[in-house]
Amino acid sequence: MEMMAEPHGALKGRARVPGDKSISHRALMLAALAVGESRIEGLLEGEDVLATARALRALGVALVRDAPGVWRVHGVGTGGLAEPEEVLDLGNAGTAARLLLGILAGHGFTSFLSGDASLRRRPMGRVVRPLREMGAQILCRSGERLPLAITGRFRLLPIVWRSEVASAQVKSAILLAGLHAPGKTTVIEPLPSRDHTERMLRGMGASVAVEALPEGGQAISIEGEIELSPQSFTVPADPSSAFFPAVAAAVTPGSEILLEEVCLNPTRTGAYEVLAAMGAEITVVDRRELAGEPVGTLRVRGDALKAVDVPAERAPSMIDEYPALFVAAACARGKSRFRGLAELRVKESDRLAKMAEGLAACGVRCAIEGDDLWIEGGPVRGGAEIDAALDHRIAMSFLVLGGLARLPVRVRGAETIATSFPGFADLMNGLGARIRPLEASA
Repeated sequence: MEMMAEPHGALKGRARVPGDKSISHRALMLAALAVGESRIEGLLEGEDVLATARALRALGVALVRDAPGVWRVHGVGTGGLAEPEEVLDLGNAGTAARLLLGILAGHGFTSFLSGDASLRRRPMGRVVRPLREMGAQILCRSGERLPLAITGRFRLLPIVWRSEVASAQVKSAILLAGLHAPGKTTVIEPLPSRDHTERMLRGMGASVAVEALPEGGQAISIEGEIELSPQSFTVPADPSSAFFPAVAAAVTPGSEILLEEVCLNPTRTGAYEVLAAMGAEITVVDRRELAGEPVGTLRVRGDALKAVDVPAERAPSMIDEYPALFVAAACARGKSRFRGLAELRVKESDRLAKMAEGLAACGVRCAIEGDDLWIEGGPVRGGAEIDAALDHRIAMSFLVLGGLARLPVRVRGAETIATSFPGFADLMNGLGARIRPLEASA
């Protein structure tokens, strides 16, 4: 699917982006492991989350969709999943694949996992290695990639695992496996990563402790062999999705938009803090708590932005927002530098290389130096055709850039936007953007 974004003026209005993808995945999985029925409202019904729902059904979990975004899940308990009759096809959902491995590690049967071409390229080793140490047998393709086979065991070994990077997916997979291990399972991470799993597990009755370490980083521990209580979850709006209209508004003088019920978990707000440091006016109104997560309505007003230097330690709190932040830097005054971006090379695509390539095609001066990227901001020419490499965040970032450039930007591979942000073009156009599928011009 090919889409085009044309230059637009100031953005105005109010919108609520779809439910948070990370929380939606976890709500379905943890509800499936509870004993009894849970209810979820505001579930993101993008392709990634629906892949999780399909996998859970294949594992014997009954899920009922009562209305758009409203689901009931009949939990089977932490050890109650059934051996699937088919390969679990997780599409493009890396979060689903890695977290599900943690759950399957605690079940004494064999499952086969696969996904689309993009997911089959993504490394699984960071999750596979600790799960093997806990007692699961996992057979992967070369490079520790999907498709893979996992044979779990009903009683895993508790471990202390020092994670190479701050990764919520790695941490969550180990904690979910730890539900099936006697005693305490601990993950040590060098920097705090998003903590939705810990919050939700606590809310369902699990004993989860977090300890700051003297040498830096933190240790997260879970006590195993407990039953989870069913819950009523309300999924807040996704801050990663909300960042796309936020950038478009922040870069366009005269813009003022309101983004409702955005999750303001401190592990997810790093990009907004950077955007504010660049000169964007971002304020929070109606701050409150929703299902254990802080939320608020963001008011974003446009202004001229200035360059910024982002250190590597900010990455865990904004890893998904970097592509859109690069767009903001391309439109800002001065030379921005983003440091320590190695993790961007192993997302749905090599986001570091693809963003630099696409920005250069749009006339932006930029270069990769090691794991850093510098961007010389200013008026953006645009006028390029971008191959998003079936990466939803690359596609949305360049559609945002097309609205801010002098010339339209065309994006190929935009169909994957539906994995995380169904209705993206309609929401953006409702605020004043000009995004359309090219077929509509025929």
